[in-house]
Amino acid sequence: MAVNTNNLIQGPATLYQGVFGATEPADSAVNTTPQASAWTDLGGTQDGVKFGGDQTYGELEVDQITLRVGSRLTKQDFTIETSLAEATLENLALTLNGGTTASGAGWKSFEPNVTSSATQPNYFAILLDGYAPQQFRRRIIGRRMLNTDSVELAYTKDKQTLIPAKFAVHYVSAGIAPIHIVDQTA
Repeated sequence: MAVNTNNLIQGPATLYQGVFGATEPADSAVNTTPQASAWTDLGGTQDGVKFGGDQTYGELEVDQITLRVGSRLTKQDFTIETSLAEATLENLALTLNGGTTASGAGWKSFEPNVTSSATQPNYFAILLDGYAPQQFRRRIIGRRMLNTDSVELAYTKDKQTLIPAKFAVHYVSAGIAPIHIVDQTA
């Protein structure tokens, strides 16, 4: 078996956050930094950035055949997961899906949102810029996201403080896909 080493990918990705509905960069701009007016760089990450997809299929079966005769998609989950290496209040607020911030001369503060469970969360967008085959760039945009994992700030003697994040993709509409992936080709 011949392996085309030009198709192997290695290297870090950069994460950006935008508001839900933020203006997305054109596909032709896949090799450029997204507009700072719409997208905020989340800073360094540790242990990589993972894009994941989980699909659940229900089995179709009949009495006369022992094999599965078909399957139907019953659930899809897409996530972007990382550990944010910059333990800022802004990154903490993002992973806690919002809250209240304040600042003054020499200080800033954050209080998490503790309203009713019936309150609609503040969805946001995540843009992942990484590598594609042939040393080109790949961009993954999650259009309607929330962090759905536990958040912790661990202060230890011998380890860096990180903010874990697992951003889950949510349905947008029948006409707008929740994820958009584009690869540079030239």
